[in-house]
Amino acid sequence: MNTKVTIAGVEFKNPVMTASGTFGSGMEYSQFVDLNKLGAVVTKGVSNVPWEGNPTPRVAEVYGGMLNAIGLQNPGVDVMMERDLPFLTKYDTKVIVNVCGKSVDDYIEAVEKLNDSTADMFEINVSCPNVKEGAIAFGQKADALYNITDKIKRVSKKPIIMKLSPNVTDITEMARAAESAGSDAISLINTITGMKIDIERKKFVIANKTGGMSGPAVKPVAVRMVYQCANAVKIPIIGMGGIMTGEDAIEFLMAGATAVAVGAANFINPKATEDVVNGIERYMISHKVEDINEIIGCVK
Repeated sequence: MNTKVTIAGVEFKNPVMTASGTFGSGMEYSQFVDLNKLGAVVTKGVSNVPWEGNPTPRVAEVYGGMLNAIGLQNPGVDVMMERDLPFLTKYDTKVIVNVCGKSVDDYIEAVEKLNDSTADMFEINVSCPNVKEGAIAFGQKADALYNITDKIKRVSKKPIIMKLSPNVTDITEMARAAESAGSDAISLINTITGMKIDIERKKFVIANKTGGMSGPAVKPVAVRMVYQCANAVKIPIIGMGGIMTGEDAIEFLMAGATAVAVGAANFINPKATEDVVNGIERYMISHKVEDINEIIGCVK
């Protein structure tokens, strides 16, 4: 039984990875999960300089998921390279570093620092607010997405994955922009913008007013968008959004994703990623699937 998949020349032992921002850099989870069993660890977003993140409260539970407005708090790329990447090299799993920034120069500086690191790929978070464009996210305008993808691709020594925002009118327009600018793969979906109000206090539950919604409630939207993009571009897709079980992951693969990332489930069940790997293998055995690539994109 073959569970290996390949994205931009990088081979993964199985299609299951962590979703950025839900797994740290693996240190905290390594006591619960055997990182060697995962296809890849995708790190929390890292920027060229340390970010403090948003004011608290910045996490709230909602029906079928959660809202977060962490604001990509992180210690900066230098700390990651000194502390986190050496830790991850001890494991037999691929490492994808998620990169964020507030300007094109921010992204480029971080990528250039990471170029000679042990990372296998970079995932570029384009849901960050573009401070030079009135805080509109890079991933919400096709021309801005094309521009940043093109510039990062020119300096990156590793394959790049553009992580698409679902908060757009046409997700396929964004996927095509990333592909035409040279992205090696795309990942989707990032969180859906949401809001929660405390009716007793008559105040927003999250200090930022809005937050990104993740969890099982977003899965149907995510599967639909992955399917649309799989039929719009030829580059590989990493699908995510509400994956809790192996069956959820299979759904994304059938819609056209080459790999999947598990996010909010990690907060409920620290072993979620490993459980998803086992669930996929059980499905393959029970349905006599010899090679996982047989089911990728099988639903048309």
